[in-house]
Amino acid sequence: MAKKVKDPGFGYGSFKNAKKIINEDGSSNVIHINKRRGLEDLYSYLIEIPWWRFFLFVFLVYTLINIVFSVVYNLIGIEQITPSTGNIWRDLLNGFFFSAQTITTVGYGGIAPQGLMANIIASFQAMIGLMGFSFITGLLYGRFSKPRASIKFSKNLIVRDFKEHRAIMFRLMNSRKNMMIEPEVTVTLSITEPDEKAETHKRNFYQLKLERDKIMYLPTMWTIVHELNDDSVLSKYSNEELMQLDAEMYILLQYHDEAFSQKLFKIYSYKFSQLKTDVKFVPSFLFDEEGNTILDHDKLDQLSDQKS
Repeated sequence: MAKKVKDPGFGYGSFKNAKKIINEDGSSNVIHINKRRGLEDLYSYLIEIPWWRFFLFVFLVYTLINIVFSVVYNLIGIEQITPSTGNIWRDLLNGFFFSAQTITTVGYGGIAPQGLMANIIASFQAMIGLMGFSFITGLLYGRFSKPRASIKFSKNLIVRDFKEHRAIMFRLMNSRKNMMIEPEVTVTLSITEPDEKAETHKRNFYQLKLERDKIMYLPTMWTIVHELNDDSVLSKYSNEELMQLDAEMYILLQYHDEAFSQKLFKIYSYKFSQLKTDVKFVPSFLFDEEGNTILDHDKLDQLSDQKS
């Protein structure tokens, strides 16, 4: 019999054709409201966002701070750092350049504060610059040093004939050259069905039995197989019914990474709308003339007819 499990953390309540809870990159797709935010949230946000967004954030904040201080220097009198040009835009630009030299502690010497107020503001801005760049340096170190699982999953689930029955399969690949030690995978199935009593929809969760849920190491690619035998909750569905089923697979992969010398985790999910029938995965690796194993990353998602 299929092993029905308790809610793994997603909630029993659901909605017809609800969106995926797990994004393609393994992050949560849950929308938070009425949440109080703090500096720790900003740090986590800046650690997780893509590199281009991180550098864009740094550039925009840096530019905004210099614009603010440029306005301040002009309000107290641009003459306290450099003679006025008589043009407001040129004076703002001079204030901006002086602000950039101060906040970065470059100090070319072409422009220097003369009055007491300008020196006080410049001293305060230099302190902001030191603290700000220390914060950015910490973020850069955190982004580079944070261990991330480099795992790629096939785009689709497939269902095909397997032994005396059928099986649902997907593939995952080690996209780095370092070895994954003792990778272990857990697959939880969520099926959303109408709840006639509450006139809503409810999730039922099942832990799927896999052909193999743990191997010694993974240098190439691993095909995860769940056989649709009499013990499977999915065996009663035809291929066409499986494709129409409001269901989702949640995958948790954990392994020891030799490069980081610690255990890493990767989360992924598949909606059954991603299911392909009567196909099979093409071989993903081959051998060259010298006997070396060649892993072709482009073949992770490639499918062929089951009979070919």
